[in-house]
Amino acid sequence: MARLHGYSKVTPAMSRLLGNMAGRPLGLSELARRMGISRQSVHKLANEVAKLGLVELVASPDDMRVVLLQFTKAGWAMSAQAAKDFEELEADLRQYLGARDLDELKRLLSVPWDINEKAAAATRDQDP
Repeated sequence: MARLHGYSKVTPAMSRLLGNMAGRPLGLSELARRMGISRQSVHKLANEVAKLGLVELVASPDDMRVVLLQFTKAGWAMSAQAAKDFEELEADLRQYLGARDLDELKRLLSVPWDINEKAAAATRDQDP
C-alpha cells in the first residue's frame, strides 16, 4: 500500500520512528527512550525522514536547547493515508478471521519482542 500511495521510501525503522511520535512533536531524547536506541541513531533516522519531507526538526518553544521532531503537512497526509490503509486492512482481516480471532491476533502482535521494546513499552506506559 505504501508504494501505491508514494511512500515506498519509508523504511520499517522510519515507520517505527513516526509511530512513536504518536502525532505530536517530541524531543529526540524522548524518541530514543521510547525506541530503545541511542539519541544519535534517532537523530540520523530523523534526518533521513526529514529528507523525504515528512518531518522537520524545530526548536522547542519551552527550551531552546531541545530539538523537537514534528510532522510536516506531507507527513500528516501520509499519516492519514496510513491510518485509512490500516482500517481497511483490519476490516479485511476481521471479515476473514472473525472478530474474536482478530482481537487475539492484535493482542499477540502487541507483545514486545525483545528487551529494547519491553523497555520502550514500559516508558510509554508511564507517560501521562
